[in-house]
Amino acid sequence: MLDVNNLNVSYGGINAVKGIALKIQAGELVALIGANGAGKSTTLRAIAGLEPIVAGSVHYQGHSITHHPAHTRVKNGMALVPEGRGIFGRLSVEENLQMGAYSHHRAAEAMKNTAELERVYTTFARLKERRKQLAGTLSGGEQQMLAIGRALMSRPKLLLLDEPSMGLAPLMVQKIFATLREISAAGMTILLVEQNAKLALEISSRGYVMESGLIALTGNSRDLILDEKVRHAYLGE
Repeated sequence: MLDVNNLNVSYGGINAVKGIALKIQAGELVALIGANGAGKSTTLRAIAGLEPIVAGSVHYQGHSITHHPAHTRVKNGMALVPEGRGIFGRLSVEENLQMGAYSHHRAAEAMKNTAELERVYTTFARLKERRKQLAGTLSGGEQQMLAIGRALMSRPKLLLLDEPSMGLAPLMVQKIFATLREISAAGMTILLVEQNAKLALEISSRGYVMESGLIALTGNSRDLILDEKVRHAYLGE
């Protein structure tokens, strides 16, 4: 589904991503882990069309999207849950979710959007309870649920998640990751950028370890969990 080759991304005179390659098959949940500043978020933003690509290519569903704008990628089934959530604090929960369906604005799509909204409320019952509440008044965990729900409203084929556990209490992190398991089990293809390497590798099938803009290791997630270097550097052992 996703094939990234020789990806190079620079900003502010810094070469943040230095020719990496990664692949994701349909239905996979793949983790991209690494320390702060390794280039993980920049990679995700480049795939989503939010950072210009200096060199290399991004192929999605067999077609090059290297120079496609972000909104075109959304229409083609790619959705990003950004680091920091990026919710609209002065809009209600439901208005935020409706914003996620902006690419399906035609009248013929209205019934599908309504059905998608109910699916999001089924996945995140707490959002349904707070559907009229201003998003800025939600807790951090609820805002993360909202950010994921908003992305799901676009009916994506590929979900890009950037640090979903950031700033959340341990119990809420467990709830968010349990939901990601469910979404993955239902067939969603997911690329997960996450600093909590242990959790990311536990729920993924494969993983990439990024260091200083390069892919340092890749493999089956279980093998990476057992790798001495990964255990020492990223699992706190």
